[in-house]
Amino acid sequence: MTRVALAFSGGLDTTVCVPLLEEEYGYDEVIGVTVDVGQPAEEFDEAEETAEALDLEHYVVDANKEFAQLCLDSVRANATYQGYPLGTALARPVIAEAILEVAEENDCTGIAHGCTGKGNDQLRFEAIWRDSDLEVIAPVRELGLTREWEQEYAAEKELPVEGGSGGDWSIDTNLWSRSVEGDELEDPSYVPPEEIYEWTQAPSGESQEIEIAFEAGYPVAVDGVEYEPVELIEHLNDLAGPYGVGRTDSMEDRMLGLKVRENYEHPAATTLLNAHEALEALVLTQEEREFKQLIDQKWSKKGYEGLIDAPLVDALEGFIAETQERVTGTVTIRFEGGQARAVARDSDYAAYSAEHASFDTETVGKITQEDATGVAKYHGFQRRLANEAIAANVEDEEVELATDGSGTDE
Repeated sequence: MTRVALAFSGGLDTTVCVPLLEEEYGYDEVIGVTVDVGQPAEEFDEAEETAEALDLEHYVVDANKEFAQLCLDSVRANATYQGYPLGTALARPVIAEAILEVAEENDCTGIAHGCTGKGNDQLRFEAIWRDSDLEVIAPVRELGLTREWEQEYAAEKELPVEGGSGGDWSIDTNLWSRSVEGDELEDPSYVPPEEIYEWTQAPSGESQEIEIAFEAGYPVAVDGVEYEPVELIEHLNDLAGPYGVGRTDSMEDRMLGLKVRENYEHPAATTLLNAHEALEALVLTQEEREFKQLIDQKWSKKGYEGLIDAPLVDALEGFIAETQERVTGTVTIRFEGGQARAVARDSDYAAYSAEHASFDTETVGKITQEDATGVAKYHGFQRRLANEAIAANVEDEEVELATDGSGTDE
Protein backbone atom coordinates (compact mmCIF):
# COMPACT_ATOMS: atom_id res chain seq x y z
CA MET A 1 0.00 0.00 0.00
CA THR A 2 1.34 3.41 -0.99
CA ARG A 3 0.68 6.29 1.38
CA VAL A 4 1.15 10.06 1.06
CA ALA A 5 1.14 12.73 3.79
CA LEU A 6 -0.65 15.95 2.89
CA ALA A 7 -0.24 19.34 4.55
CA PHE A 8 -3.91 19.71 5.41
CA SER A 9 -5.86 22.80 6.43
CA GLY A 10 -9.38 21.74 5.48
CA GLY A 11 -9.66 24.59 2.98
CA LEU A 12 -10.50 24.30 -0.70
CA ASP A 13 -6.97 23.62 -2.01
CA THR A 14 -6.02 20.85 0.40
CA THR A 15 -9.49 19.29 0.36
CA VAL A 16 -9.38 18.97 -3.43
CA CYS A 17 -5.88 17.49 -3.18
CA VAL A 18 -7.15 14.44 -1.27
CA PRO A 19 -9.01 12.71 -4.16
CA LEU A 20 -6.51 14.06 -6.71
CA LEU A 21 -3.63 12.32 -4.94
CA GLU A 22 -5.53 9.07 -5.29
CA GLU A 23 -6.91 9.55 -8.81
CA GLU A 24 -4.07 11.38 -10.56
CA TYR A 25 -1.06 10.15 -8.60
CA GLY A 26 -2.18 6.62 -7.77
CA TYR A 27 -1.78 6.68 -3.99
CA ASP A 28 -3.78 4.11 -2.04
CA GLU A 29 -4.07 6.22 1.08
CA VAL A 30 -3.80 9.89 2.00
CA ILE A 31 -3.18 11.09 5.54
CA GLY A 32 -3.71 14.72 6.52
CA VAL A 33 -1.39 16.63 8.84
CA THR A 34 -2.29 19.94 10.45
CA VAL A 35 0.43 21.73 12.41
CA ASP A 36 -0.46 24.12 15.22
CA VAL A 37 1.70 27.27 15.16
CA GLY A 38 -0.88 29.50 16.81
CA GLN A 39 -3.85 29.48 14.42
CA PRO A 40 -7.37 30.23 15.72
CA ALA A 41 -9.23 27.28 17.22
CA GLU A 42 -11.88 27.40 14.50
CA GLU A 43 -9.27 26.49 11.88
CA PHE A 44 -8.57 23.21 13.67
CA ASP A 45 -12.28 22.58 14.00
CA GLU A 46 -12.65 23.07 10.24
CA ALA A 47 -9.75 20.73 9.51
CA GLU A 48 -11.12 18.04 11.85
CA GLU A 49 -14.64 18.26 10.43
CA THR A 50 -13.43 18.17 6.84
CA ALA A 51 -11.09 15.25 7.53
CA GLU A 52 -13.94 13.32 9.16
CA ALA A 53 -16.24 14.01 6.20
CA LEU A 54 -13.52 12.79 3.82
CA ASP A 55 -12.83 9.76 6.03
CA LEU A 56 -9.25 11.00 6.12
CA GLU A 57 -6.79 9.84 8.74
CA HIS A 58 -5.82 13.13 10.38
CA TYR A 59 -2.96 14.20 12.64
CA VAL A 60 -2.65 17.47 14.54
CA VAL A 61 0.86 18.37 15.70
CA ASP A 62 1.52 21.06 18.31
CA ALA A 63 4.62 23.02 17.22
CA ASN A 64 3.92 26.22 19.13
CA LYS A 65 6.99 25.96 21.36
CA GLU A 66 9.35 25.36 18.44
CA PHE A 67 7.84 28.20 16.46
CA ALA A 68 7.86 30.63 19.39
CA GLN A 69 11.53 29.91 20.02
CA LEU A 70 12.34 30.60 16.37
CA CYS A 71 10.41 33.88 16.58
CA LEU A 72 12.49 34.97 19.56
CA ASP A 73 15.65 33.92 17.70
CA SER A 74 14.50 36.28 14.96
CA VAL A 75 14.25 39.10 17.52
CA ARG A 76 17.95 38.70 18.33
CA ALA A 77 18.58 39.09 14.58
CA ASN A 78 16.19 42.08 14.30
CA ALA A 79 14.60 40.08 11.49
CA THR A 80 12.27 41.87 9.09
CA TYR A 81 11.67 41.66 5.35
CA GLN A 82 10.91 44.89 3.47
CA GLY A 83 9.67 46.50 6.66
CA TYR A 84 7.57 43.80 8.32
CA PRO A 85 8.42 41.00 10.81
CA LEU A 86 8.82 37.50 9.43
CA GLY A 87 5.75 35.48 10.40
CA THR A 88 4.52 33.15 7.67
CA ALA A 89 8.08 32.72 6.40
CA LEU A 90 9.37 31.44 9.76
CA ALA A 91 6.33 29.23 10.35
CA ARG A 92 6.62 27.25 7.12
CA PRO A 93 9.88 25.37 7.88
CA VAL A 94 8.52 24.49 11.34
CA ILE A 95 5.32 23.17 9.75
CA ALA A 96 7.25 21.31 7.05
CA GLU A 97 9.49 19.58 9.61
CA ALA A 98 6.49 18.44 11.65
CA ILE A 99 4.72 17.04 8.57
CA LEU A 100 7.86 15.24 7.47
CA GLU A 101 8.17 13.55 10.87
CA VAL A 102 4.57 12.30 10.67
CA ALA A 103 5.14 11.09 7.10
CA GLU A 104 8.22 9.10 8.06
CA GLU A 105 6.56 7.66 11.19
CA ASN A 106 3.68 6.42 9.02
CA ASP A 107 5.89 4.87 6.32
CA CYS A 108 4.74 7.30 3.64
CA THR A 109 6.43 7.26 0.28
CA GLY A 110 5.13 10.70 -0.72
CA ILE A 111 4.54 14.09 0.84
CA ALA A 112 2.31 16.81 -0.64
CA HIS A 113 1.13 20.40 -0.27
CA GLY A 114 -1.64 22.50 -1.81
CA CYS A 115 0.45 25.55 -2.77
CA THR A 116 0.19 27.21 -6.16
CA GLY A 117 3.15 27.85 -8.42
CA LYS A 118 3.06 31.59 -7.77
CA GLY A 119 3.83 31.86 -4.06
CA ASN A 120 6.72 31.49 -1.66
CA ASP A 121 5.35 28.66 0.46
CA GLN A 122 5.98 25.94 -2.13
CA LEU A 123 9.69 26.75 -1.92
CA ARG A 124 9.77 26.86 1.87
CA PHE A 125 7.99 23.50 2.25
CA GLU A 126 10.02 21.74 -0.39
CA ALA A 127 13.36 23.03 0.87
CA ILE A 128 12.74 20.86 3.94
CA TRP A 129 11.10 17.90 2.24
CA ARG A 130 13.67 17.47 -0.50
CA ASP A 131 16.21 16.50 2.13
CA SER A 132 14.21 13.27 2.47
CA ASP A 133 13.71 10.32 0.13
CA LEU A 134 9.98 10.95 -0.18
CA GLU A 135 8.31 11.90 -3.45
CA VAL A 136 7.35 15.59 -3.25
CA ILE A 137 3.98 16.36 -4.86
CA ALA A 138 2.25 19.68 -5.53
CA PRO A 139 -1.08 18.91 -7.27
CA VAL A 140 -2.33 22.50 -7.58
CA ARG A 141 0.92 23.59 -9.21
CA GLU A 142 1.60 20.47 -11.27
CA LEU A 143 -1.93 20.17 -12.64
CA GLY A 144 -2.27 23.93 -13.24
CA LEU A 145 -5.44 24.20 -11.17
CA THR A 146 -7.41 27.41 -10.80
CA ARG A 147 -9.73 28.28 -7.95
CA GLU A 148 -12.70 28.15 -10.34
CA TRP A 149 -11.74 24.64 -11.46
CA GLU A 150 -11.33 23.53 -7.84
CA GLN A 151 -14.77 24.85 -6.95
CA GLU A 152 -16.38 22.98 -9.84
CA TYR A 153 -14.44 19.81 -9.00
CA ALA A 154 -15.44 20.06 -5.33
CA ALA A 155 -19.09 20.45 -6.29
CA GLU A 156 -18.89 17.51 -8.71
CA LYS A 157 -17.28 15.28 -6.09
CA GLU A 158 -19.52 16.64 -3.33
CA LEU A 159 -16.47 17.49 -1.27
CA PRO A 160 -17.06 19.14 2.12
CA VAL A 161 -16.11 22.72 1.31
CA GLU A 162 -18.21 25.85 1.74
CA GLY A 163 -18.23 27.03 -1.84
CA GLY A 164 -14.48 27.06 -1.83
CA SER A 165 -14.07 30.78 -1.17
CA GLY A 166 -13.24 30.82 2.52
CA GLY A 167 -14.34 34.45 2.67
CA ASP A 168 -13.40 37.57 0.74
CA TRP A 169 -9.70 37.42 1.62
CA SER A 170 -6.96 34.87 2.01
CA ILE A 171 -5.86 34.93 5.65
CA ASP A 172 -2.89 33.21 7.25
CA THR A 173 -2.57 33.38 11.03
CA ASN A 174 0.09 32.17 13.41
CA LEU A 175 1.49 33.14 16.78
CA TRP A 176 3.77 35.86 15.35
CA SER A 177 1.66 37.49 12.64
CA ARG A 178 -1.60 37.59 10.72
CA SER A 179 -1.55 38.21 6.96
CA VAL A 180 -4.48 39.26 4.78
CA GLU A 181 -4.44 39.33 0.98
CA GLY A 182 -6.59 38.76 -2.09
CA ASP A 183 -9.82 40.13 -3.55
CA GLU A 184 -9.93 43.96 -3.60
CA LEU A 185 -6.73 44.13 -1.54
CA GLU A 186 -4.84 43.08 -4.66
CA ASP A 187 -5.45 46.59 -6.01
CA PRO A 188 -2.67 48.82 -4.60
CA SER A 189 -4.98 51.85 -4.82
CA TYR A 190 -7.65 50.20 -2.67
CA VAL A 191 -7.80 51.44 0.94
CA PRO A 192 -8.29 48.43 3.25
CA PRO A 193 -11.43 48.59 5.41
CA GLU A 194 -11.08 48.37 9.17
CA GLU A 195 -12.84 45.01 9.10
CA ILE A 196 -9.76 43.19 7.74
CA TYR A 197 -8.07 43.63 11.11
CA GLU A 198 -8.65 41.32 14.07
CA TRP A 199 -5.57 41.67 16.25
CA THR A 200 -5.35 45.46 16.21
CA GLN A 201 -7.69 48.39 16.70
CA ALA A 202 -7.49 51.79 15.04
CA PRO A 203 -5.05 53.97 17.02
CA SER A 204 -6.64 56.23 19.62
CA GLY A 205 -5.33 58.97 21.86
CA GLU A 206 -4.76 56.56 24.73
CA SER A 207 -1.33 55.28 25.76
CA GLN A 208 0.26 52.69 28.04
CA GLU A 209 3.81 51.96 29.16
CA ILE A 210 5.25 48.51 29.84
CA GLU A 211 8.71 47.28 30.77
CA ILE A 212 10.27 44.35 28.91
CA ALA A 213 13.25 42.49 30.39
CA PHE A 214 15.86 40.82 28.18
CA GLU A 215 18.51 38.23 28.98
CA ALA A 216 21.20 37.60 26.37
CA GLY A 217 18.97 39.16 23.71
CA TYR A 218 15.90 37.10 24.55
CA PRO A 219 12.78 38.74 26.05
CA VAL A 220 11.93 36.96 29.29
CA ALA A 221 9.54 39.15 31.29
CA VAL A 222 6.93 41.89 31.00
CA ASP A 223 6.40 44.27 33.93
CA GLY A 224 8.39 41.97 36.17
CA VAL A 225 6.38 38.85 35.35
CA GLU A 226 8.33 36.05 33.64
CA TYR A 227 6.73 34.23 30.70
CA GLU A 228 7.55 31.25 28.55
CA PRO A 229 8.00 32.21 24.85
CA VAL A 230 4.49 31.24 23.68
CA GLU A 231 2.74 32.99 26.56
CA LEU A 232 4.97 36.07 26.27
CA ILE A 233 4.10 36.54 22.60
CA GLU A 234 0.39 36.01 23.22
CA HIS A 235 0.45 38.45 26.14
CA LEU A 236 2.13 41.18 24.09
CA ASN A 237 -0.28 40.65 21.19
CA ASP A 238 -3.12 41.29 23.63
CA LEU A 239 -1.39 44.34 25.17
CA ALA A 240 -0.22 46.09 22.00
CA GLY A 241 -3.09 45.32 19.62
CA PRO A 242 -5.64 47.71 21.17
CA TYR A 243 -3.26 50.63 20.51
CA GLY A 244 -3.02 49.87 16.78
CA VAL A 245 0.56 48.61 17.07
CA GLY A 246 1.87 46.35 14.33
CA ARG A 247 -0.01 47.11 11.12
CA THR A 248 1.88 46.89 7.83
CA ASP A 249 0.53 47.48 4.32
CA SER A 250 3.31 46.20 2.08
CA MET A 251 4.12 45.86 -1.62
CA GLU A 252 6.13 42.70 -1.22
CA ASP A 253 8.67 41.30 -3.67
CA ARG A 254 8.29 37.54 -3.64
CA MET A 255 11.08 35.07 -4.36
CA LEU A 256 9.72 34.23 -7.82
CA GLY A 257 9.79 37.88 -8.85
CA LEU A 258 6.11 38.73 -8.44
CA LYS A 259 5.20 41.88 -6.57
CA VAL A 260 2.16 41.42 -4.33
CA ARG A 261 0.19 43.55 -1.91
CA GLU A 262 0.10 42.14 1.64
CA ASN A 263 -1.49 43.44 4.81
CA TYR A 264 -0.07 42.25 8.12
CA GLU A 265 -0.79 42.48 11.82
CA HIS A 266 2.06 41.79 14.26
CA PRO A 267 1.67 43.65 17.57
CA ALA A 268 3.95 41.49 19.72
CA ALA A 269 6.60 41.19 17.02
CA THR A 270 6.76 44.95 16.49
CA THR A 271 6.94 45.56 20.23
CA LEU A 272 9.76 43.08 20.82
CA LEU A 273 11.78 44.12 17.78
CA ASN A 274 11.60 47.81 18.76
CA ALA A 275 12.54 47.05 22.35
CA HIS A 276 15.42 44.80 21.35
CA GLU A 277 16.90 47.33 18.94
CA ALA A 278 16.68 49.99 21.65
CA LEU A 279 18.62 47.82 24.09
CA GLU A 280 21.23 46.92 21.47
CA ALA A 281 21.73 50.63 20.79
CA LEU A 282 22.60 51.09 24.46
CA VAL A 283 25.06 48.24 24.91
CA LEU A 284 26.74 47.61 21.55
CA THR A 285 29.57 49.71 20.18
CA GLN A 286 29.16 51.70 16.98
CA GLU A 287 31.25 49.18 15.01
CA GLU A 288 29.23 46.25 16.33
CA ARG A 289 25.94 47.94 15.49
CA GLU A 290 27.02 48.78 11.94
CA PHE A 291 28.37 45.31 11.22
CA LYS A 292 25.40 43.57 12.84
CA GLN A 293 23.08 45.34 10.41
CA LEU A 294 24.73 43.32 7.63
CA ILE A 295 24.46 40.13 9.66
CA ASP A 296 20.80 40.79 10.48
CA GLN A 297 20.00 41.51 6.84
CA LYS A 298 21.48 38.18 5.73
CA TRP A 299 19.69 36.30 8.52
CA SER A 300 16.39 37.94 7.58
CA LYS A 301 16.81 37.04 3.90
CA LYS A 302 17.46 33.38 4.67
CA GLY A 303 14.51 33.43 7.08
CA TYR A 304 12.27 34.84 4.35
CA GLU A 305 13.44 32.13 1.97
CA GLY A 306 12.66 29.41 4.50
CA LEU A 307 16.32 28.40 4.62
CA ILE A 308 16.89 29.04 8.30
CA ASP A 309 18.90 25.80 8.63
CA ALA A 310 21.47 26.84 6.01
CA PRO A 311 25.17 26.69 6.98
CA LEU A 312 25.35 30.45 6.45
CA VAL A 313 22.74 30.97 9.17
CA ASP A 314 24.80 28.87 11.59
CA ALA A 315 27.76 31.15 10.92
CA LEU A 316 25.63 34.28 11.32
CA GLU A 317 24.25 32.91 14.58
CA GLY A 318 27.80 32.72 15.92
CA PHE A 319 28.25 36.47 15.59
CA ILE A 320 24.74 37.17 16.86
CA ALA A 321 25.25 35.00 19.94
CA GLU A 322 28.52 36.77 20.77
CA THR A 323 26.93 40.21 20.63
CA GLN A 324 23.81 39.14 22.51
CA GLU A 325 25.71 38.16 25.65
CA ARG A 326 25.56 41.83 26.66
CA VAL A 327 22.01 42.53 25.45
CA THR A 328 20.64 42.12 28.95
CA GLY A 329 18.53 44.74 30.67
CA THR A 330 15.13 46.40 30.50
CA VAL A 331 13.34 48.61 27.98
CA THR A 332 10.27 50.71 28.65
CA ILE A 333 7.90 50.73 25.68
CA ARG A 334 5.07 53.22 25.23
CA PHE A 335 2.06 52.14 23.19
CA GLU A 336 0.61 55.24 21.58
CA GLY A 337 -0.84 56.26 18.24
CA GLY A 338 -0.17 52.93 16.55
CA GLN A 339 3.45 52.84 17.72
CA ALA A 340 5.46 50.82 20.22
CA ARG A 341 8.16 53.33 21.04
CA ALA A 342 11.12 52.82 23.36
CA VAL A 343 11.07 55.65 25.92
CA ALA A 344 13.64 54.29 28.41
CA ARG A 345 16.29 51.59 28.59
CA ASP A 346 18.68 50.30 31.26
CA SER A 347 21.53 47.77 31.33
CA ASP A 348 24.61 46.99 33.39
CA TYR A 349 26.40 46.55 30.05
CA ALA A 350 25.60 50.05 28.75
CA ALA A 351 28.39 51.45 26.56
CA TYR A 352 27.28 54.87 27.75
CA SER A 353 28.06 57.38 30.47
CA ALA A 354 25.56 60.11 31.32
CA GLU A 355 28.34 62.07 33.03
CA HIS A 356 30.58 61.99 29.96
CA ALA A 357 27.76 62.86 27.56
CA SER A 358 26.37 65.70 29.67
CA PHE A 359 26.67 69.32 28.58
CA ASP A 360 27.09 70.21 32.26
CA THR A 361 30.51 68.55 32.64
CA GLU A 362 33.74 70.04 31.29
CA THR A 363 35.66 66.84 30.60
CA VAL A 364 35.15 63.29 29.36
CA GLY A 365 37.10 61.45 32.00
CA LYS A 366 40.71 62.55 31.50
CA ILE A 367 39.92 63.99 28.07
CA THR A 368 39.44 67.76 27.97
CA GLN A 369 37.35 69.65 25.46
CA GLU A 370 40.54 71.28 24.10
CA ASP A 371 41.79 67.83 23.11
CA ALA A 372 39.09 67.80 20.41
CA THR A 373 40.71 70.72 18.59
CA GLY A 374 43.25 68.53 16.82
CA VAL A 375 40.55 66.09 15.79
CA ALA A 376 38.44 68.93 14.44
CA LYS A 377 41.37 70.19 12.35
CA TYR A 378 41.91 66.80 10.76
CA HIS A 379 38.20 66.11 10.27
CA GLY A 380 37.38 66.64 6.60
CA PHE A 381 41.04 67.18 5.64
CA GLN A 382 40.88 64.92 2.56
CA ARG A 383 37.64 66.56 1.49
CA ARG A 384 39.30 69.98 1.61
CA LEU A 385 42.27 68.75 -0.44
CA ALA A 386 39.98 67.15 -3.03
CA ASN A 387 37.81 70.27 -3.36
CA GLU A 388 40.92 72.48 -3.75
CA ALA A 389 42.26 70.23 -6.52
CA ILE A 390 38.91 70.23 -8.31
CA ALA A 391 38.62 74.02 -8.09
CA ALA A 392 42.22 74.53 -9.34
CA ASN A 393 41.64 72.33 -12.39
CA VAL A 394 38.35 74.06 -13.22
CA GLU A 395 40.15 77.43 -13.05
CA ASP A 396 42.96 76.20 -15.35
CA GLU A 397 40.40 74.96 -17.90
CA GLU A 398 38.61 78.31 -17.89
CA VAL A 399 41.88 80.18 -18.44
CA GLU A 400 42.83 77.87 -21.31
CA LEU A 401 39.44 78.36 -22.99
CA ALA A 402 39.74 82.13 -22.67
CA THR A 403 43.28 82.13 -24.13
CA ASP A 404 42.55 80.12 -27.27
CA GLY A 405 39.28 81.95 -27.88
CA SER A 406 37.17 78.84 -27.95
CA GLY A 407 35.15 80.18 -25.07
CA THR A 408 34.07 83.40 -26.89
CA ASP A 409 31.13 84.02 -29.24
CA GLU A 410 31.87 84.67 -32.91
